[in-house]
Amino acid sequence: MGAGKSSVGRRVAKALGVPFTDTDRVIAREHGPIPRLFAERGEPVFRELEAEAVRRAVGTGGVVSLGGGAVMHEGTRAAIADAHVVLLTVSAEAVAPRILGSDRPLIATGGITAWQSILDERAPTYERLADLVLDTSRRPMSRVAEDVVAWVRRTAPASARTDGRTDGRPSTPTTSDEGAP
Repeated sequence: MGAGKSSVGRRVAKALGVPFTDTDRVIAREHGPIPRLFAERGEPVFRELEAEAVRRAVGTGGVVSLGGGAVMHEGTRAAIADAHVVLLTVSAEAVAPRILGSDRPLIATGGITAWQSILDERAPTYERLADLVLDTSRRPMSRVAEDVVAWVRRTAPASARTDGRTDGRPSTPTTSDEGAP
């Protein structure tokens, strides 16, 4: 939440000439606003819808932007098992003004304290899944995106320049915000 996943993801996709999918936008387009989904159907239903959106997006290829809570769902972790995962981190000091007044369901009443609590709970999973970790606290999103693109190009085999892995795994760079619900 507030680390710049959509901004960075969009830039990376454009630079690599691949599609970009923001799974939060897909869910909102197909099922309505996320805060309403949380309120009316609950987080477990939302996470199932999210896992399905991630599976479809990864199947399409390109750059896929996930909400931070997505990887806490087993189905989502399975869907991205063969993807490149880029973790975008942000400090509490830098994120506070970015999320001020947010309607994000998991921090609606707890603000930065709730954000920190969520981050603390999810950090081990984020770290386990990440292939590349970049901090966005004090850097322009354009520079963060350039770093992701350089990493993908540097690690890609000559036959698949948008594939940042050398182990034969598919070429779907995935960005995930640290602490995003």
